[in-house]
Amino acid sequence: MVRLRVALALLIIAVIPVSAPAQEKPKIYFGASSKTLGYGPLWAAVKKGFLEQQGLDGQLVLLRGTPMNVQALAAGSLHVGSGGAEAFYEATERGLDLVMIGGIINGLTHDIVAGKKYKSIEELRGATFGSSSLTSGTVTALKQALKLKGLEYPRDYKILVIAGGSSANLAALQSGQIAATTVAIPLNYAAEEAGFNVVGRLIDAIPEYELSALALKKSWAEKNRSLAVRFMKAIALTHRWMYENKEAAIEFLAREMQLKPSYARRGWEYYTQHQIWHPDADLSLKGTEYAIRIYMDQVGAKGQLGSLSKYVDHSYLSEALKDLPKR
Repeated sequence: MVRLRVALALLIIAVIPVSAPAQEKPKIYFGASSKTLGYGPLWAAVKKGFLEQQGLDGQLVLLRGTPMNVQALAAGSLHVGSGGAEAFYEATERGLDLVMIGGIINGLTHDIVAGKKYKSIEELRGATFGSSSLTSGTVTALKQALKLKGLEYPRDYKILVIAGGSSANLAALQSGQIAATTVAIPLNYAAEEAGFNVVGRLIDAIPEYELSALALKKSWAEKNRSLAVRFMKAIALTHRWMYENKEAAIEFLAREMQLKPSYARRGWEYYTQHQIWHPDADLSLKGTEYAIRIYMDQVGAKGQLGSLSKYVDHSYLSEALKDLPKR
C-alpha cells in the first residue's frame, strides 16, 4: 500500500496541465500493467514515434497490475490506463467515471505452468498458485480454468500475490515459493526449456476473453476529446505497424522486452495469427462481456449485466479511424 501511495504521489507531482504552451506537445500519461510482450505496442507507440506523429508527448508509466492503473486513473495521475476489463467494470459500478476505449490484449496467452513433480491440474489440489493480483484478468481466467477441472477457490488451492507479471511468477516457481502459476507467451517457452510442466492453457478453457483493455476517465476525456482521439489514432497506427512490419516488430520486441529473438518471433506469430493484438487496437465486445460475467459470478454480484455501452465507448477509436485508410 505504501508503494502504491508513493507511486501515485510521484505521478500526481509529475502530471502537468494538458493546456501546455503552443510550441510544446501536450503530455499524455498512460499506464502499462506489466512490461511483457503483450504490452509491446504501448512501448512501440512511444519509441517508434507514433504518439509524436500525432503531436503528443507520450509518457508511458509502468504500474504493475490493474489495481494500480485504476487507482492512478481515479486520482487523475494517468490519462489512459490499461488492465482487465472486469476491473474497469467494477470501478464503474463503484461510481468512478471510467470507460474502456480500446484493447491491448484481446485474448488469453497464458499457460498454466507447474513444478516438475506435477503432471496435471488435478494434482495441484491444495497447492499455492502465484498471481500478480487477486483481481486481475489473468487470475479471473485462471480460477475459471481450474473450476472446469473441479478445483474451486479458495477451497482447493491458495493464491499468493507476486508483483511483476509472468517473469516474477516464473522466478517464484523456480525458487519453489509456489507450486504453479500462469506464464504468458513467450516466457512459457523458457519455462518448458527449464523443465517445468505445462498442465493447461487458459485459452482452451476460455476462447474469447478481454485480458487487457485501455480505459480513461470520462470527465477528463470530455474536456480533452481531441487528445483522446489522437492518442487512439497513435495506438491504432502502432498496432498496424506491428502487423505490417514483421521483422522490425520482432526485432523491437526482442530488444525492448529483453527476449531471445526466437521467443519474440514465436510470440509475434501467436499474437498476430490469433489477433490477440487487434489490427486497429479495438477491444472484443464478446470477450469483454465474458470477462465481466465471470467476475460477477465469482464475486456473487446480484442483478444482470446490462448494455456494455455503460462500460465501453468506441467513439474515440471510431473518430480516430476516420482519418486512416481502411484495412
